[in-house]
Amino acid sequence: MKSWITPFPVALPVQDDQLRLFDTATQQKQRVQVKNNHATLYVCGITPYDATHLGHANTYVAFDLLYRYWVAAGYRVTYTQNVTDVDDPLFERANELGIDYQQLSEEQTDLFRSDMQHLNVLAPSHYLGVAETVDWVRTLVRRMVDEGVTYTVPGDAQNPDGDIYFSIDAAEKLTPWRLGAIGAHTQEEMTEFFPERGGDPQRAGKRNPLDPLVWSARRDGEPYWHDDVLGAGRPGWHVECSAIAHNTLPVPFTVQGGGSDLRFPHHEFSAAHATAVTEQPMAQLYVHSGMVGLDGVKMSKSLGNLELVSNLVARGESPMAIRTLLLDNHYRSDWSYTDQALAAATQRIATWRDALACEQLGDAECLTQEIFAALSDDLNAPAALQAIDRWAQERTAQATPRAENLPAVSVMIALDALLGIKLY
Repeated sequence: MKSWITPFPVALPVQDDQLRLFDTATQQKQRVQVKNNHATLYVCGITPYDATHLGHANTYVAFDLLYRYWVAAGYRVTYTQNVTDVDDPLFERANELGIDYQQLSEEQTDLFRSDMQHLNVLAPSHYLGVAETVDWVRTLVRRMVDEGVTYTVPGDAQNPDGDIYFSIDAAEKLTPWRLGAIGAHTQEEMTEFFPERGGDPQRAGKRNPLDPLVWSARRDGEPYWHDDVLGAGRPGWHVECSAIAHNTLPVPFTVQGGGSDLRFPHHEFSAAHATAVTEQPMAQLYVHSGMVGLDGVKMSKSLGNLELVSNLVARGESPMAIRTLLLDNHYRSDWSYTDQALAAATQRIATWRDALACEQLGDAECLTQEIFAALSDDLNAPAALQAIDRWAQERTAQATPRAENLPAVSVMIALDALLGIKLY
């Protein structure tokens, strides 16, 4: 699957990495350890049927900050992102619209790429869909079968024979993973979230109500792949990320990222599947972005209260103002979009642009250090923006004409490289 094209930022002088990120698994800020000068990142991508609302954008801009931080620190970065182009919600939406699910997936993935370009989000190193990586999933599920952490559930009136489930109880006995170790939720919370987030706790024949599906047996009207061991069918949801990460990144990779609604069940079981076959943690740190609401209510496809990036751009809003609005909210916070907040972000950018006419020698170097220091503390982008505000206020107050012979790394270059904000 093709990715998108975003110009790579101009190289800055290498910055001193002091990054600490809030790790969901430990519920603490942790020093990020980059091994062999190679930072690795996996961020769960879209299910392509409603791309891209501001909740999505909030996640991908947040982890774009991490990507840019690592580049500025002089690291080589490998970043993988998936597309869930084989899944129940996609099939359901396509049926509602009366179109083929592949057509809907292609249209929405194209729109997502366009949105990422508008928001100046750097493209991942690997951008892969489920349909093109089914062989990886089949191999992983076969290995889980061999390890004894799966079982097959017999069919019933609603389901065919051959669905294969991951056994929580078996995995806890045979591997280092323990339920709740990744998402840091209580048993009560996981029981509540599971049916809300794609689980099937009432499925007859399951050994544990929270056991997740890893291989869905062939069903009428759904795509399927033949497998001599697993039988004809298709991947379950969580196992796709385990397989794609396992085949594109080292074990363990540096950071697993995504929205906070993925803590359970998705990231919990993605990690469990990977650990079942490697005996190692899937990632060093698990980092999650907050939820974005509209008028005080969380944006969700089920509610239909979505503010789409493409709609904002189509009505003439600046993509850089949208990005600045996103960055003005700490990536872990839950917040609500308003038109007034976007208007304030638009004015903020105009103020920064005015200040560029008064830029002086040393400004870019000082701002780079302030911004990088703010980002080192759990990607504190709001503090970084406040540093720019202080600089802009000082420069416009003094109204000294722009200095001649400024260095190649100007304030504009620094803001693009570190924050992805283009002022030109």
